[in-house]
Amino acid sequence: MENIAIRIEDLHVRYKDLAAYSIKKMLLKGKSAGGKSFHALKGISLNVQQGEILGIIGKNGSGKSTLLNTVGGIFAADSGIVDLGGRSVSLLSIGVGFQKHLSGRENIILSGLLLGFDEKTIREKMDEIIEFSELGAFIDKPVKTYSKGMYSKLAFSITAFLETDIILIDEVLSVGDEHFKKKSSAKMKELISDENRTVLIVSHSISTLRKLCTKMLWLHDGEIKMIGDTNVVLDAYEQAN
Repeated sequence: MENIAIRIEDLHVRYKDLAAYSIKKMLLKGKSAGGKSFHALKGISLNVQQGEILGIIGKNGSGKSTLLNTVGGIFAADSGIVDLGGRSVSLLSIGVGFQKHLSGRENIILSGLLLGFDEKTIREKMDEIIEFSELGAFIDKPVKTYSKGMYSKLAFSITAFLETDIILIDEVLSVGDEHFKKKSSAKMKELISDENRTVLIVSHSISTLRKLCTKMLWLHDGEIKMIGDTNVVLDAYEQAN
């Protein structure tokens, strides 16, 4: 019997392109004012089985990150269904989720609470997270003082040690310096090798996707172009691009 971890039915996501719209016009005309509506996902439907490692590929603007953010609860769908069956989910994407005026330590607690962990569990994992992140004394400084590399290390470490049923990875398979890249890559392989954990990976690295993924989704202009065997889909994608 199939054990579906992620069920997506007729998913549509739109958002406003406000780039060419002035703040003055927006204030004068109110919330309904705005630029053109961009249809990022156009009726996506698919099932992801528990334990599956689904790679997602496509050109910039194809809807890859929008799909991950919607599954992760960052974006709200305009219509359609995203059903995780009550499973816990974490999104590993640099730039998402931290309160920059809070310290690294405080952000670990906040991130853990948002992932559904109780404070006792988070504090039990705290030392492991801090040690893995290699941030040292910076862990008690505001995140707004962090370099991009430090920010990446903390984000990765939280996801690596506060393990959820579903992990969503957006172009962050290895972060930081060479030493940390090797360490984070090994940890990520350990995490996704758990046969009960479901993983969605967005990446432009064909070689990485070939190594890690059990199935592949090709998105094009917000629609499913192809889904199926990893090598078959990636071969078709490479021939087309």
